[in-house]
Amino acid sequence: MKVVVTSTGETLEAPVDPRLGRAANFIVCDTESEAFSVVDNSTSVQAAHGAGVTAGQAIADAGAEVVITGNCGPRAYQVLSAAGIKVYTGASGTVADALKQFAEGKLQEAGGANVAGHFGTS
Repeated sequence: MKVVVTSTGETLEAPVDPRLGRAANFIVCDTESEAFSVVDNSTSVQAAHGAGVTAGQAIADAGAEVVITGNCGPRAYQVLSAAGIKVYTGASGTVADALKQFAEGKLQEAGGANVAGHFGTS
């Protein structure tokens, strides 16, 4: 299964980014092989508007079945949901911690956005 975790860095030891749309990176993990790759999200980070839509599309393009993040806004949730991608919010710690919590069933699937748009931006 391909699982994407929002990340502030480029390794499994990097902290989970609490933002989905404006996360620095997406760590794409294959839960069967334990291989991972990094998708740079700088296009969304620098966007004036539509970061959630752009980020959601990048996650879908990466082939994700699940995304793990701290928070997910309404536009990102809509794109991910339409693509059949399950969203898990409330993750914290490192990317590795979040993957372990997911594998152990300690994260709960989101039923919708848990923050308003433009979370974490001024």
